[in-house]
Amino acid sequence: MRVSTRGDYACRALLSLALHADEIGPTSVRDIAERTGLPQPYLEQILLALKGAGLVRSKRGVGGGYVLARSPEDIRLSEIVSAVDGPISLGDFGEPHQNGACDHEGQCVLTHLWNLAGDYMRAHLASYTLASIADMARGKAQWPEALDFDAIVTPA
Repeated sequence: MRVSTRGDYACRALLSLALHADEIGPTSVRDIAERTGLPQPYLEQILLALKGAGLVRSKRGVGGGYVLARSPEDIRLSEIVSAVDGPISLGDFGEPHQNGACDHEGQCVLTHLWNLAGDYMRAHLASYTLASIADMARGKAQWPEALDFDAIVTPA
């Protein structure tokens, strides 16, 4: 799975709103674009998709802009990525045979592994909320540790 530029930009935009959640009133697209360094026209499209997913609300006119539709504690990274990129998966390979009868040289085993990897990715992204990421960005929480792949994978 690869998070698209659109998914990354959506996460950055909502993180910016979370980091400035204590400010009164909505934040304009221009302000979000300036704070994040994102291109404003593309950001407008992304925010519309996030609005459609119920992650932000908007106010039109003077003093208008966007606010989070829910508390940062209630918005998960997985929701943001899914809202703009679609379901989080490694691919659409179908379901493996459940009875162990695989008629395509082990394809079912691989399909099962891809599905498990997608499950892990969804669970990992769901383990982070905007609030937890904002705390890390503010230096109030420790960044996640990288996995020690040498400890997980032993060469044959």
